[in-house]
Amino acid sequence: MVATLSEFQAAGFPMGAEPLVALDLVDTHALCLDPVRDLLADEAGHAAWWALQADRLPDAAPPAMSATRRLRAVLRELFDAHLTGRTPDPALIADLNAVAAAVPTSPRLDGWGAGARAGVRWHDDYNGHPALAAIAGEAIRLLADQKRLDALRACANPACSMLFLAENKRRVWCAANVCGNRARVARHYERTRA
Repeated sequence: MVATLSEFQAAGFPMGAEPLVALDLVDTHALCLDPVRDLLADEAGHAAWWALQADRLPDAAPPAMSATRRLRAVLRELFDAHLTGRTPDPALIADLNAVAAAVPTSPRLDGWGAGARAGVRWHDDYNGHPALAAIAGEAIRLLADQKRLDALRACANPACSMLFLAENKRRVWCAANVCGNRARVARHYERTRA
């Protein structure tokens, strides 16, 4: 079963359960926390995040923490480049493509007759990691889909770094119970103070 936002938050992650794991990964560097925290800075946080994502990714042991953090940095730079209207360093695009290409896939048939279903085989013969390749593939599909990419947002709180897909055009906060609540409390304080 796919983890919910409340399950991510209970595990210490202010954001999670976005439509794309790639966005959840980027949001593990939390500028919205005081003090700012890298939620993948230790093995416990790294393992907890991968456990929460397990149902959304190919079945594999978590990758090395350094590989996870490297992909996160590439994704952050590419998403930020889009949001700020910059052209990213071509090396970042090459890095993203390399992570995705390190584990090619092929379709496969699982079962026969009424129980048959289409599956995917992840070929990790090239020392790549299937889950990182899947995340890189998600990011590539997002960055190549202008309509969906137009829904990519940064939280309206200037002190927050969280990114999300605004499937509702009115969504401006990373999470209602994180920055959205802070904004409501601040507005209420200003109204009642006056």
